[in-house]
Amino acid sequence: MRFFHLSDLHIGKQLHRYNLREDQEAILKEVVAYAKDLRPDAIIIAGDIYDKSVPSAEAVAVFDEFLTSLSEIAPAIALLIISGNHDSAQRLDYASGILKSHQIYLAGTAPRIEEEHIRKVTLNDEYGEVDFYLLPFLKPSYVRNVFPGEPPQTYGDAVAKLIRREEIDYHGRRNVLVSHQFYTGNELPKTCDSETFSVGGIDNVDIGAVKDFDYVALGHLHGVQSVGMPHIRYCGTLLKYSVSESGQEKALTLVTLSQKGAPPKVERLALHPLRDVKKKRGNLAEILEAANEEERDDYVSITLTDEVDPHKPKEQLEEVFDRILEVKADNTRTRNKLREMDEELVLKDPLETFCDFYQEMQGRQLAQEELEIMKKMFDEAKGEER
Repeated sequence: MRFFHLSDLHIGKQLHRYNLREDQEAILKEVVAYAKDLRPDAIIIAGDIYDKSVPSAEAVAVFDEFLTSLSEIAPAIALLIISGNHDSAQRLDYASGILKSHQIYLAGTAPRIEEEHIRKVTLNDEYGEVDFYLLPFLKPSYVRNVFPGEPPQTYGDAVAKLIRREEIDYHGRRNVLVSHQFYTGNELPKTCDSETFSVGGIDNVDIGAVKDFDYVALGHLHGVQSVGMPHIRYCGTLLKYSVSESGQEKALTLVTLSQKGAPPKVERLALHPLRDVKKKRGNLAEILEAANEEERDDYVSITLTDEVDPHKPKEQLEEVFDRILEVKADNTRTRNKLREMDEELVLKDPLETFCDFYQEMQGRQLAQEELEIMKKMFDEAKGEER
């Protein structure tokens, strides 16, 4: 059983102010070309098809063209798609019944009542059947009515309970899970600036809930990586969606499952994006001198290290780069300024900070009576901390 593992297409996304439609169309056409050439049994898209829950007409058209191109390949390739945290589950579920007849299997919503289960799609190869479990992005509140007696309190509990009730045969059958959550092992996975997480790690899901699957096709994180075990894997994005991803090598993931018990074979197929995302650092003269025509069309983040501010640096840089994401300065003056700001934040008394905030928001200083009340509150808070 061979299948492509994709996720986080984020169709409709902008990189800073730049529309990425051309870049996304080009990279999706390359996926279609690989599908025509390699003829995988299935293509998995593990969530975040769109960048927004209400995608633009332009974004919908891009995804529609992608699905249409894949569905025209003969013999048909099964498409297994789940929703992510950026998608509207209900919008993706629309027409899922009709699409099923074309071997396009959509799972927009997780089970919501006791009678519903994780959607399972069974495909065949020379070794027998493979069961694919399609588990869309979920929060504990989404599935509380599935467990009326003891609703899950955490993301990890919600995922573990849903999987446990499926009574999966891990010994005799090959099983693949498709999921879009933040999975963690002994160490936290690597993240990027283009991803969205909950504060404090409340959305973490321990890999213990999914370790018995033969392969776990994950979406949510934009950098390719395994989590705790080689077969539990984020495939990463097809394109770079933030400056923090400039050093990553994006690729299309091809997974091969053979007989039960054999580890999956994972290959990364080279991609050729229209434009790259790059970082440039140095003084203005160095960057201008090193610029070449091949990089003109790339998305670039530039950090200038000149100790003396150069004359109209943005205008000069725009002469050699067409898509500048940002221009930052890093020199003795800016570093000292940041250090002063840090010291001010550390040294400032909390009451003084509150008084400054109040004046900025209300346009006046605290009255003496108000100040005495606040001083008393801060003193009581300090006493409780001790």
